[in-house]
Amino acid sequence: TREIAMPVRKLKEYLDRENVKYVSIRHSPAYTSQEIAASAHIRGQELAKTVVVKVDGKMALAVLPASVKVDLGLLREATNARRTELATESDFINAFPECELGAMPPFGNLYEMPVYVDERLALDVEIAFNAGTHSELIRMPYAEFVRLAAPRVVRLSAGVPA
Repeated sequence: TREIAMPVRKLKEYLDRENVKYVSIRHSPAYTSQEIAASAHIRGQELAKTVVVKVDGKMALAVLPASVKVDLGLLREATNARRTELATESDFINAFPECELGAMPPFGNLYEMPVYVDERLALDVEIAFNAGTHSELIRMPYAEFVRLAAPRVVRLSAGVPA
């Protein structure tokens, strides 16, 4: 469990340094948003997922409600990009060295990547997300997420279930 604790510890140290009040929620290992929400007793629409995308060939993070799919057309419109696509595992396998695959926290600033957040999450008082593992979440004020990650608020999904 020492290796698993590393990404969570690094994220918590960052949040502590920034004086963020947050709640850490441990849960049994879960991989789909429905499993995570159920395991952590969080409503599906309150859980944010981080999707690695490529905007004109450059990696970025799309943060949206875990219950919906990212719409690459909407992302392309919002960024005035010529091309948007989902990044492949091989594109980002080394970009998040301390995180379990698919459990990246939504802080692109820690990885030198821009962050795009879906407008629906901007309506919430809090945001909950994977803390770098498949067995721990962080829940914190949305305003603090904005202060740290400086995301651009855009429409990322037409609401199509994930």
